[in-house]
Amino acid sequence: MTADAAARGSIHANAVALGEKGLLLRGPSGAGKSALTLALLARFESRGDFARLVGDDRVLVEALGGRLVARPHPAIAGVIEIRGAGLLRVPYETCCTLHGVVDIAAPGATPPRLPEEAEKTVTLKGIVLPRLQVRGCDDVSVARIMFFLQSITTF
Repeated sequence: MTADAAARGSIHANAVALGEKGLLLRGPSGAGKSALTLALLARFESRGDFARLVGDDRVLVEALGGRLVARPHPAIAGVIEIRGAGLLRVPYETCCTLHGVVDIAAPGATPPRLPEEAEKTVTLKGIVLPRLQVRGCDDVSVARIMFFLQSITTF
């Protein structure tokens, strides 16, 4: 796949492998996708659990065999933005199976306290995944994501 082909099929999101589960983090620019990704990586690594970046800012997502697979955009694989420090190289995985989606609200917006059933899942490329909405990158969002991950059964 060429870089141009990858750019056309990429989505504005982050992907991360945490333990045995992959998460897609979506949100508008400035919502805190990279900061939340770094916080999750640090939390898992501090517990001695496996945690790797798959992609920051641009991720390729495709349906394969009834699962969604995320890959980093080839032009920025292994690079993450750390606000105030710039672009840094970090260990990364070349792909992961996605088990859930975390949508980060725009700055100033608040996700619903009790989401409707339809808001608890999202369909991407014909595959339904559990979905969590959070407010941004803070300790509460990290804790909610940790509980969300525990509630996801792997297949």
